[in-house]
Amino acid sequence: MHELSITQTIIDAVVDAAQGAAVRRITLEIGELSAILPDSIQFCFEACIPNTLLAGADLDILTVPGRGRCRNCGHEMPLEVPYGICDQCDSLAIDIIAGQGLVILSMETVPCA
Repeated sequence: MHELSITQTIIDAVVDAAQGAAVRRITLEIGELSAILPDSIQFCFEACIPNTLLAGADLDILTVPGRGRCRNCGHEMPLEVPYGICDQCDSLAIDIIAGQGLVILSMETVPCA
């Protein structure tokens, strides 16, 4: 389960960015073609945050659908898998333009007293 190490990396990055402030909410964006399971990230997050600045924090996960662009004709299309055939010119030369990433979009903190 690579989601555990991914989640720990997310937590470490947020703790560093929070600079000692308690974190109340994190919003992530996970691409549907990223091979990262949002439910597993949520599970790992809940298991990893006790005794950290993120204890009790909420995790919001937004999913980004996969999109591709044909290198031959420039047509853009939705992708459910990381490959495809252009539905305009039948080319296999498809570049993925959305849906592969994982981004920490935002975090909400409460300043230290």
